[in-house]
Amino acid sequence: MDIKNKSITSRDEDFARWYTDVCKKAELMDYSAVKGFIIYRPYGYAIWEEIQHYLDKEFKKTGHENVYLPLVINESLFQKEKDHVEGFAPECLIATIGGGQEIQDRLIIRPTSECLFCEHYSHIINSYRDLPKLYNQWCSVVRWEKTTRPFLRGSEFLRQEGHTMHASEDEARQETLRMLEIYDKMGKDLLAVPFVKGRKTEKEKFAGALETYSIEALMHDGKALQSGTTHYFGNGFSKAFGIQYLDKDGKIKNPYQTSWGVSTRLIGSIIMVHGDDNGLVLPPYVAPIQVVIVPIKMNEPGVLAKAKEIRDELINAGFRVKLDDSDKTPGWKFSEYEMKGVPLRIEVGPKDLANNCCMIHKRNDGTRTKYELNNISDLVKDLLATIHKEMYNAALKNLLANIKEVHTFEELKEVVDKCGYAKMMWCGDQACEDKIKELTNATARCIPFDQVEFDDKCPICGKKAKYVVLFAKAY
Repeated sequence: MDIKNKSITSRDEDFARWYTDVCKKAELMDYSAVKGFIIYRPYGYAIWEEIQHYLDKEFKKTGHENVYLPLVINESLFQKEKDHVEGFAPECLIATIGGGQEIQDRLIIRPTSECLFCEHYSHIINSYRDLPKLYNQWCSVVRWEKTTRPFLRGSEFLRQEGHTMHASEDEARQETLRMLEIYDKMGKDLLAVPFVKGRKTEKEKFAGALETYSIEALMHDGKALQSGTTHYFGNGFSKAFGIQYLDKDGKIKNPYQTSWGVSTRLIGSIIMVHGDDNGLVLPPYVAPIQVVIVPIKMNEPGVLAKAKEIRDELINAGFRVKLDDSDKTPGWKFSEYEMKGVPLRIEVGPKDLANNCCMIHKRNDGTRTKYELNNISDLVKDLLATIHKEMYNAALKNLLANIKEVHTFEELKEVVDKCGYAKMMWCGDQACEDKIKELTNATARCIPFDQVEFDDKCPICGKKAKYVVLFAKAY
C-alpha cells in the first residue's frame, strides 16, 4: 500500500505556507464556498471543545452563567453607543431583506454582543439585588475581513464572550483583571503557551471601552498574536442603553460593565507556537487524542488483544485514546499521527508481548523509549505531564529570548524587522505610536504590568518617558 504523502513546507522556508499546509493536512479545517468562512473539521473542532471545557469550568467556579442571545442586532440598537459603532461599522455584515421584503430597521449580524446584552440588561436589572450579573455566551460572530487566514482572522469565527454588570467601579475593574488571570492560567495549564499580559494603549483598545487588557503570544516566526482580551467599560454603555437600578441608599444609579473573550484564534496560537516541520505538536491536555496505540504485526496471536487491553485501561483511567487497527502500514500511521500532533504513540508487537513491554514515542522531542507494560496508566499520566512541562518551558525560553530592550528608533526597527518584542520606554503620545506603525508596521501590543523603567526619554520624540511598552509585528 502507498504511504500517504505528508510533506509540508518548512517553517523557515515559508511560515505562512507551512501554517496553511498544517491546517489542511492535519484535517483541522476546510474552506467553504464563501470566502473567509471555514469549515471546522472534527479534529479542529475537538481542540476548541477542550478549550471550552476548561474555560467553562473556570467560569462557573467564579459564579458565571451561560446564556445565548440572538445572532442579529437591530441597526438602531447598534447605533446607541457612538464609539462602538465607529469601531465596528467597516466590518459589519447587514441583512436588508427578510421573507422577500425589505427590512426597515436593518439587521446587523453580530460582530460582538455588547449591544444585545445591554438591551437585555435594561429589562432585567432594576435593583441592587439584581447585581452583579455574570453572564457568558458561547457563539460565533461575523466580521467582514478583507484578508483572512484559518483560525487567525476569519469572516466568521467561534468565540466565548463574557458580559457582566456590577454595582461599583471597583468590582467591575476587579472582574476585568480576574478574567485576564483566568486566560493567562489557561495558557500555562492547558495550551502550554506563555502569554505576555498587560493594558492596551488608547489607540489599540476595544471600541467603546475605557480600558482593554490582553494576553499576547509569540509565534515561531517572531510575530505576536493577540490571544484574548478583557475590557472595562465604566458606565457609558449602561447610560446609553438606560440600564438603571435602585441602590441601597435609595438613589437611581447606572451599573458598571465589563466584557471579555477568547476565540478559535487560540487554535492558531497552538499551531504556530508548538508546531514543527512534521506538522502539529499538541500540548497533552488540549489534544483530542492524547495517546495513539499502533499494533505492529497485529495479525500475529495476542498483539491486537493486548493493544485493546491497553486502550481499555487508558480510557478507563480517563485518557483520550485511539487504537488504530486499520490495515494501513505502521509507517503510514506513524506519519499520520505525527502530522496530527498526538502527544504519545504506543507501539506494541510480538517481541514486546514476549517481554511484557512496549515502545513509546513522544511527539514533542521525537524520543522513542522501551517501557514495561505494568502500571501503564501511571506511566502515561507522568509522561503527559512531562511533555506539557517541556513544551511550556520551550515556549517560555523562546519568548524571553525574543524580548529586547531598545533605546533608539534604529534598535526598535532592527528588533521588529527580525521579529520579536521591542521593549521601549514611551511618552504616551499616540503620534509616536503612529510613527512606529507607519515606518515599521509594528504596533503596541501592550503596556505590561511589570513597569520597570530603564530609560527616561521616549526614543521617538525625546520627551519624558512614562510607560514601558512592547512593540511587535502581529497577526
